[in-house]
Amino acid sequence: MDWLFSLHPVLQGLLATLFTYGITALGAATVFFFRSMNQKILDLMMGFAAGVMIAASFWSLLAPAIALSTELGGVAWLTAAAGFLLGGAFVVSSDVVLSRTSLVRKRGSALKRSILLTTAVTLHNIPEGLAVGVAFGSAALEIEGATLRGAAMLALGIGLQNFPEGACVAMPLRRDGITRGKSFLLGQASGFVEPIAGVLGVLFALTMRSALPLALSFSAGAMIAVVCSELIPESFKDNKLLATFGVLFGFAVMMVLDVALG
Repeated sequence: MDWLFSLHPVLQGLLATLFTYGITALGAATVFFFRSMNQKILDLMMGFAAGVMIAASFWSLLAPAIALSTELGGVAWLTAAAGFLLGGAFVVSSDVVLSRTSLVRKRGSALKRSILLTTAVTLHNIPEGLAVGVAFGSAALEIEGATLRGAAMLALGIGLQNFPEGACVAMPLRRDGITRGKSFLLGQASGFVEPIAGVLGVLFALTMRSALPLALSFSAGAMIAVVCSELIPESFKDNKLLATFGVLFGFAVMMVLDVALG
């Protein structure tokens, strides 16, 4: 991983979010080979991703936000709380769009349903890409608590949860009668926004230091909201014990990398 750490922060953020997008495309590509995925594997992956993202929300995002806000002379608790709630509100708003899309999926044509579903899932991916980019930018600025290993693990956690996401977009489209090729294209398209958001996140972090605490807190709130609204409910629905193990293991891995090795 040393080669990644030697690159420019913008390139680091781009490569990391290209990885998360690639995992989305990989998940969507399962439509060429399977009609469904092993639910236990998906639940374990989503549980692990949830654990990583919960730990990263504090050690890689909130803690650096509080430290930098204090350094800049701001009211650390107010900035962290405001950014956290704004990030959560963004994801909740995206969920409202997703729920409306579910209604359209029942009533509209297959093509219309597929386009709206892809657009709705894309809204979830914007804050994820921004979080990765801001994490790499913060590490480059050597902000207290922000590490390259933490940013890389955050990208890994988001990538893992993108695999079932890509599959869960592509496979229902295939069941609606859309071709495998078009189902794959629409499934992978939902993650294409992440590299764009990742680069923007790095650039924002490097050029807007005074606003960085708010951006870090926003990303943390978005991550927790994604975990609560998407990963935990889905992974715990069928395999609660397996998903719980995944959450605990993912949290522990992220904690060790950030605290012991950071």
